[in-house]
Amino acid sequence: MDRGKKHFNRTEPNMPLIIAILGILAVVTMLLAMGLGPVSVTPWNTAKILLKQIPGIGNGIQATWEQLDQNIVLGLRLPRVCLGMVVGASLAVCGVTMQALVRNNLADPFILGVSSGAAAFATLGMLFGAFSFLGTYSLSISAFIGSAITIIFVYMISRVRGRINITQLLLSGVAISMIMDGVTSIIKLSAPNALGLHNAEFWMSGSLAGAKWAYLKLPFGVLILCLVFLMAHYRGLNLLLLGDESAGALGVNVRRLQKELVLVASLMAGVTIAVSGTIGFIGLMVPHFTRLLVGGDHKKVLPISALLGGILVVWVDVAARMLIAPEELPVGILTAVIGGPIFIWMLKKNNREK
Repeated sequence: MDRGKKHFNRTEPNMPLIIAILGILAVVTMLLAMGLGPVSVTPWNTAKILLKQIPGIGNGIQATWEQLDQNIVLGLRLPRVCLGMVVGASLAVCGVTMQALVRNNLADPFILGVSSGAAAFATLGMLFGAFSFLGTYSLSISAFIGSAITIIFVYMISRVRGRINITQLLLSGVAISMIMDGVTSIIKLSAPNALGLHNAEFWMSGSLAGAKWAYLKLPFGVLILCLVFLMAHYRGLNLLLLGDESAGALGVNVRRLQKELVLVASLMAGVTIAVSGTIGFIGLMVPHFTRLLVGGDHKKVLPISALLGGILVVWVDVAARMLIAPEELPVGILTAVIGGPIFIWMLKKNNREK
C-alpha cells in the first residue's frame, strides 16, 4: 500500500512508471479494439496480422487466420483505432491548453465556439455542396475553415488595448457559438433531402466511421507539433495560473503566450473536429482526471492527458460500434452520457479528499 502511494503520489508521481503503464494500456487497448465488433478477431490473431506487415519479422509468421479477418483489421479497424487515439489525445491536450489560458478547470476545447463554427460550415458543405470544389477532403477543409474563421472573430472581439481580456474572450466565445448554432439550424431547416440531413446530424454528433489513413496525417502532425510547443512552454502554462501580473513579474511574456495558446487550441480543435465531428467532454474530463493522478504541473499533465484521452476515445468508439450492432451510435453522444456522471463523481470525490 505504501509503495503504491509512493508511485501514484500527486505531489511527486513516478512519471516513468505511470507513462509505461499507460503506454502498455494503450497498446492493449488498440489490440483489443481492433478485434471487437460484429466480426470478432482474437487479440492473438490481431497481433500476428500486424506483425506480419513488418519487414523481416513478418516472414517468420505463419498465416493462420482468414483473409476476411486481415481485411477487417488492416482496412477498417486499424485506421479507425489510430484515428481514435489521435482525436482523443488532441482533444485532451486542447482541453489542458484552454484551461491554462482561461485559468479555469471547467473550460473545454469548444469554449471559444470552434465546434459551432466548424459544424456550420461542414453542414453547409454536406447539404448544399458549397465546398465541393475542394475535392475529396471538402468536409474536412470546410470544417477547418469554419473553426478558423470563428476563432479569428473571437480573438478580434476579445482584444482590449492590444491584450486579450479573458472575460471578454469567454463571453465572445459564447456569443459567436450561439450565432453559429443559429446559422447551423437555418441550414438544416433548409435541407434539400432527409438523407443529407441525417448524415449531417450524425457527423455533428461525432463519429470515427469511415476513418482512412489519409485522415490521420494532418491531425497527427498538428498534435505532435502542438504538444512539443506546449511541453517547451510548460513553465509559462504553470505561471499563467497565478494571474497575468504574477506571470509577467516572473518573466513570462503573457501577451505573446496567450496569442500562441489561442492559436494552438484553435488549430488542434479545428483539425480534430474536421476529421471526427464534435466529440465533447473529453477535453473537460480527461485533464481533470489527470490532475487527480499526477498533480497540476503541466510538464506531467500534458503527456498523461494525451495518453488517457486516446485510450478513452478508443473504448467509447468500441462501445458505439457494439451497443446496437450492426448499426452504430455517434461517439459524441456516448462521451456525454458516460462522461457526465463520471466527471460529477470525480468532482465529489475530489471535494471529499480536501
